[in-house]
Amino acid sequence: MLLVCVPTGEKDVTAAVHVTPADLASLALVGLIAVDLLRGRLPRIDPAAAALFGAVVLAAAVATVHSVDPSASLTGFVRLVQIFVLVPAAVLLAVRDRSDQRLVLGSFVLAALIEGAVGANQYLTRTGASYTGQPIRAVGTFGALDIMAMSTVVSYGMLAALALALAERRPGGSRRLRRAMWASAAFLAFPLAVSFSRGSWIATAVAAAVLLLRADARLAVRSVLIGAAAAVVLIGGLGLGASGVAERLGSIGSVSAAPDQSVSDRYDLWSTAVRIWQDHPATGAGPKAFQQLRDSHAPLRLSSGSDAADATIGFQREPLLSPHNMYFLVLSEQGLLGVLAYLALFLTLLLGCLRRATGPGLAALALLAWVLWDFLYADIGGTTTVLTSVVLGLAARTALPGPDAGAADGPAAGPEDGPDSRGACGA
Repeated sequence: MLLVCVPTGEKDVTAAVHVTPADLASLALVGLIAVDLLRGRLPRIDPAAAALFGAVVLAAAVATVHSVDPSASLTGFVRLVQIFVLVPAAVLLAVRDRSDQRLVLGSFVLAALIEGAVGANQYLTRTGASYTGQPIRAVGTFGALDIMAMSTVVSYGMLAALALALAERRPGGSRRLRRAMWASAAFLAFPLAVSFSRGSWIATAVAAAVLLLRADARLAVRSVLIGAAAAVVLIGGLGLGASGVAERLGSIGSVSAAPDQSVSDRYDLWSTAVRIWQDHPATGAGPKAFQQLRDSHAPLRLSSGSDAADATIGFQREPLLSPHNMYFLVLSEQGLLGVLAYLALFLTLLLGCLRRATGPGLAALALLAWVLWDFLYADIGGTTTVLTSVVLGLAARTALPGPDAGAADGPAAGPEDGPDSRGACGA
């Protein structure tokens, strides 16, 4: 997990393939799990999980065969299988019990603390990416060309810390760990704020609400009040209002009536994806085909790219190569067949996590909620994409039948685990 923090240098965003250290580590995990499966050291994946993952592979394969450019779509097919099938399945099989879950969640928190510290320093020393003409945007080790990466890592870490803190409220839980996780979550609020990422803010708020309501409804109400007070301190007391956080928050309410250029471009990209799908309704235009067909289907007002600038890359225009919505991306490139396959996977994982999330499984629910909400205005791509695979794997471990399910999910909730207790609510 920590390998996502390794700087990859300047990237050509138009290149067909980007391989990061985290990608290599994920493929190594897949290889090790495959060897253990072949040697009989691990039980085979549950048929229900195999069917869900298999449907995604089938949809991507059919879309590739019927692509407008099958050779170009082949790399997209490989990437889709890696992110949505191979790595999640490997995580599903590798994570065997609560200790493994805590280890993975702890690595999320540690990566977030590293990136959050770098991002906070960038804001305070004015060495970040450009925002409203000032070098104050926190981007961590990822740079201005991967503007959402730091906020994604920090969001994941904050949710993991909250979930671990809630899990330790049970009788016999570690008070020291609980306090450390609360402190980590509180610290991460600052770099998340100065990332100026509206999408990450909204997704984190939604996921935190799901987490708190699932764990303890009364705690959720108290947390809203505490969060409101913290926002006043951050925006007013620490001067973040003057730096643009308050203005950025206010712009969320105007995305329909008076959208800024980035929001307007997203709307145009979504309509472009729909037009591409209308030409290829059943199986889509093929993986990686959106960027080839964009110009012939996009409205004339669509920008040529988004601005990116920092001290390392200077000023660059980053081309808009995807619809910035995972669901529209699947619709345009894999058609109705792909949409059905992905929705079956996502809904099964979400409903399963809602039913079975206890202890560390609460984190899987929160992280999955973040990913699914974020997919409304973002898609896969960038250095942190592998983390999405890990989230899906953790969600599958919680939601789907698997080896040693009882050990991972914990014992059935007793009377002391009800909603009126100090522990997490039982399934």
